[in-house]
Amino acid sequence: MTAPMRTPSSSAGPATYGLSSEARNLHWLLTNLVEEVPGILSVAVVSSDGLLLLSSDPERNVERPAPNPTGPRGSSADLATIVSGLGSLTIGAAKLMDGGGVKQTVVAMAEGSLFVMSISDGSLLGVHATPDCDMTVVAYHMALFVGRAGHVLTPELRSELRKSMEDAR
Repeated sequence: MTAPMRTPSSSAGPATYGLSSEARNLHWLLTNLVEEVPGILSVAVVSSDGLLLLSSDPERNVERPAPNPTGPRGSSADLATIVSGLGSLTIGAAKLMDGGGVKQTVVAMAEGSLFVMSISDGSLLGVHATPDCDMTVVAYHMALFVGRAGHVLTPELRSELRKSMEDAR
């Protein structure tokens, strides 16, 4: 059973102006994920075809951009590319090994961690975190996000989110 989605506050930022309530709720959930989970540096939600749908990129989701954005080269587009590629690689590996669907992929590096979790319809949630993050806490909160967001991530909403990301450029 998933928790109900709460209404986003007015501090969701200019990136949410003019969006549907479902899109604003997803932005709000993503913002809360980044702000409330220690160690998370950046987050990207990627469609099954590799397009960025949602991002924690400070220039897109908050009113004032951070002076030093974090993440792969500071770009949510870079994180989206990595998440999409890693997702494709692990799906292919699971097929070759008859392992079933991929639920989560974790890459632990000396200077950070990368988590990729399936949302729905091939969409992926990617999180770049600090090397000292509590991996179980990050994975738990990612699963909460997936549980809350997965059922509302319809083709119509994905299309709306893609358009909003393109318009932000």
